[in-house]
Amino acid sequence: MATGKTRNPGVLFVTPEIHPLIKTGGLADVSGALPAALRELGVETRVLVPGYPKVLAGARNKRLRHTFRDLPEAGEVRLLSASLPGSGVPLLIVDCPLLYQRDGGPYQSPTGIDWPDNAQRFALLSRIGAILGSDASPLSFRPDIVHCNDWQSALAPAFLHFMPGKKAATVMTLHNLAFQGIFPPHVVAEVGLPPESFSIEGVEYYGNFSTLKAGLYYADHITTVSPTYAREIQQGALGFGMQGLLARRSNKLTGIVNGIDTNDWNPATDPHLAQGYNTGQMAGKAANKLALQEKMGLKRDPDIPLLGMISRITHQKGGDLLLEIAPQLLQENVQIVLLGTGEPALENGFRNLAHAHPGKVAVTIGFDEGLSHLV
Repeated sequence: MATGKTRNPGVLFVTPEIHPLIKTGGLADVSGALPAALRELGVETRVLVPGYPKVLAGARNKRLRHTFRDLPEAGEVRLLSASLPGSGVPLLIVDCPLLYQRDGGPYQSPTGIDWPDNAQRFALLSRIGAILGSDASPLSFRPDIVHCNDWQSALAPAFLHFMPGKKAATVMTLHNLAFQGIFPPHVVAEVGLPPESFSIEGVEYYGNFSTLKAGLYYADHITTVSPTYAREIQQGALGFGMQGLLARRSNKLTGIVNGIDTNDWNPATDPHLAQGYNTGQMAGKAANKLALQEKMGLKRDPDIPLLGMISRITHQKGGDLLLEIAPQLLQENVQIVLLGTGEPALENGFRNLAHAHPGKVAVTIGFDEGLSHLV
């Protein structure tokens, strides 16, 4: 009887953001940590990411691997190989200045307005992911699985479904079901999907086109961030209109608890902290509290409860609830530190709260990796 080792699958991880190059939330942390963990387990993994200015500036060892021509979103597009700082995870970068080389964030302008061509920007990311997972790939790396994340890469399973020949299996991971990539119906043709895809058994979503629904409908398997969330999103309260489809596909839906990156978030060795600490020596934790109070202009007090929140400042994350209870909460002897960005009205509400309670409330609108560790 012949024996032999089973080959680990190759994975193409498609994501719109990745720590430490470009980050708006937890998806970037997962994108930076999970591929590295897979590689430690022997899984050949590549990460496909858009060529934003910060990605091109921070990626190491960039090299041109292929030039795509006549793509519907942007004409000529370069594919670069590179490596992720720190972990060395191999990157594939979609270098398209027309769509990605601009000021602002990955999804919005500097004034906080969604880029009007987001459908085309992330259809391109998905299309390249699909090409690399098919017989049409120009690379020697041929993944067994294309792993897509949230609405920005969710068209890859749809593109692959309609492509001929041998192709990779697809996994669609839901990090946040509230963001669904909804666009007008005419965008279906603009991104190159066939007319028959625009139906309830496809990408149509209450008369519009949803890239997220495309991924949920066409992917071979769906995962999300915990078994509990996998159950919750099959019901009306947290299903955001997708609960019917998710319930129908429940046999292809798996909840996997998000893990912790014990390298980046090890308080004994974290370079962002004022003093390291561990379970056997907790004195450093108190030192970090005082350092945070000093950095944020709060009253130095080792005994006062200091409440920290690092989050997108949105209704979904409870920003409105914190604003509502803050006046009552601040009648007690507590301090509040908030770090994040989000809805302008809530951002202004927290700015006003900090102005009204100097020494007790500190608010930083933006993202600061070092401050997030200290909080």
